[in-house]
Amino acid sequence: MSRRTLLLLGGAIVLALGLLASYLLSQLQPYQKVVKHGPTPDARADTYLAAEYFLRERGVQVQRTDSLQTLTNLPSQGQTLLLLGDRGNMTPRQATRLLDWAAKGGHLLFIAERVWDEEDGKSGDLLLDQLGVQQILSEDLDDIEDDPAPANPPEATPSDDPKDAAESAEDSAPDDRYPDLTKLYLANDEAPAYIGFDTEFHLYDAKNRAHAWANSGQATHLLQLYHGDGLVTVLSDPWIWQTRDIKNYDNAWLLWYLTQDSAVTLLSRSDRDDLLSLLLRHFPQALVALALLLLLGLLAAGQRQGSLLAPASRARRQLEEHLRGGADFLLRHSGQHSLLQALQRDIQRRARQRHPGFERLDVASQWQTLGRLTRLSPTAISQAMRPLPAQRLSASDFTRQVTHLQTLRNAL
Repeated sequence: MSRRTLLLLGGAIVLALGLLASYLLSQLQPYQKVVKHGPTPDARADTYLAAEYFLRERGVQVQRTDSLQTLTNLPSQGQTLLLLGDRGNMTPRQATRLLDWAAKGGHLLFIAERVWDEEDGKSGDLLLDQLGVQQILSEDLDDIEDDPAPANPPEATPSDDPKDAAESAEDSAPDDRYPDLTKLYLANDEAPAYIGFDTEFHLYDAKNRAHAWANSGQATHLLQLYHGDGLVTVLSDPWIWQTRDIKNYDNAWLLWYLTQDSAVTLLSRSDRDDLLSLLLRHFPQALVALALLLLLGLLAAGQRQGSLLAPASRARRQLEEHLRGGADFLLRHSGQHSLLQALQRDIQRRARQRHPGFERLDVASQWQTLGRLTRLSPTAISQAMRPLPAQRLSASDFTRQVTHLQTLRNAL
């Protein structure tokens, strides 16, 4: 094949490849695709991070804390404390301190954690019990009779104070299109705000102190009452402000509404992990290595020092050893009382042989007869033949009792 033919063939191949590439490029269509990587590690670790960012974007000053000790330096005026963390370890003194803080002009907002126990007359939630608020299951509302504070009083009117979390009204009417949502009516507003509370729980104001509330078609989920110079707001559940649900309905708006015109302290976790939990979470490999090191150290320290004792020769065992082994076996399996009673019966058997009719005598006569036969003192006879105590004898008492019985038997 000539050089010219090779050049033509190569040019044809390049041209064909160019045409193919041009065709393929003309068939390609650009598009955009959003890849969601999910929440950040900070968001996964903190379920109220979105709520904190939302308040900051609305110009609300927010600080986080994980301890109630901050209340010692936290002013009451112009402050809202969002107590969203678990309060299972709260002490009565801490609960009293929280309510005193609110009474000085602060706004305390917390979540009802315990269900009212009718038999005990309390729920176990220190804050609820002191305020006279009861949390019950919505399914139990039909069993409550003569309720002095209905969950949805028709005469309720909205409050003009934006801090009063305005009352709901007529929300259980037949034309209620969203019975599972909690409606919050504000003054001068025709339509209510909708909040996605869990309808499983109902808040009941047993002392009739609440001045504002919000209801769903089934139950009350928000109560607000005056406490001293401050406010206390009770919610039936905190899930509406967690990252997963804060974007739904008017949940985020309710958070802003209850905290506006105040600085916010958010306590979303009131219990701290102990040292062991932190080590298990962050240094599991180090703990495993430490455990193996300790195990090896114990094995090294527990090694036997010196040579092993050789087993005893069978030829060296004597009758005394067999008797002692048999006695130890009887003592372990039959007990002290069995051995002592056997000695007493042996003494009585020998006494019957030497004195016919011995068994028909009373106890005092039997002891007198044994004294005549053995020439032993009445004290020795009494110590040997007296009834055995119910409790186990000590080693010294058992040996002493056996000695008395052996002396009496040998004397017969």
